[in-house]
Amino acid sequence: MKKKLFYIFLLLFAGVAYYMGWIPSSTEVGNVSEETGVTSVVKDDLEHIEIPKTPQGVSERILKKTNYTVSFNKKHNIPNWVAWHITSDELVERESRTNDFQPDPELSTRDAVTTQDYVGSGYDRGHMCPAADNRYHWKAMNECFYMTNMCPQHHHLNTGLWNDLEQQCRRMVNSRNGVYVVCGPIVSSDASPRYIGRAHKVRVPDAFFKVILSGVEQGRPKGLAYIFDNEVTTGSLDSYACTIDEVEEITGIDFFHLLPDELENKIEAR
Repeated sequence: MKKKLFYIFLLLFAGVAYYMGWIPSSTEVGNVSEETGVTSVVKDDLEHIEIPKTPQGVSERILKKTNYTVSFNKKHNIPNWVAWHITSDELVERESRTNDFQPDPELSTRDAVTTQDYVGSGYDRGHMCPAADNRYHWKAMNECFYMTNMCPQHHHLNTGLWNDLEQQCRRMVNSRNGVYVVCGPIVSSDASPRYIGRAHKVRVPDAFFKVILSGVEQGRPKGLAYIFDNEVTTGSLDSYACTIDEVEEITGIDFFHLLPDELENKIEAR
């Protein structure tokens, strides 16, 4: 009888403790990652973890769209980076690709790059956030064709390994796990930079980066990073893989800085 009363008391105490907030709910507790051995970021803190920090002194205007955020560089007329979160809900194909490239309406007519700036340049209007990640909603599809989401990109790269990596990111998504992506151009301090454009000078990137974070919701966070020269690219994706730390060193961008420091350091060094 005493033992039964003891268990009843424990159950009552646990219920009161949970109600009073002494015991955190499951959504407030991170999971221990088998890969990193550290506690993952809590679910309530996952929102916007894809948004990086741009280096100080770099031209930047943040433009928030339906499915992505862009850091636009007015000096170069291309993004510093574009960041978004891919979920299984967003991979439902409700809309067709529009191919309707438009100037970004958040910029003035004087400042907004147009598709005419790319005509005859020899470069593709290379999507950073791809159209296939935006087929779940008409507005998302429309906005992904804004020119602030584009960079002058070599056709072979755009239709080759860059496209392969976009598909790989989508394959990594499942009902339990989303993927956080940041990509953009790499612009060197070359004394003779390349430009295209008619009404606007659009800087041609020397290379492109893409960093990927997956498995966070499942407690198995994994970071991936790639760098591609803006030219004919051959071989496998693996041959272009690197650590996120390497991309940070080249670009000066601080990725996934909203993660706990221990977790961020572990992920980015691998």
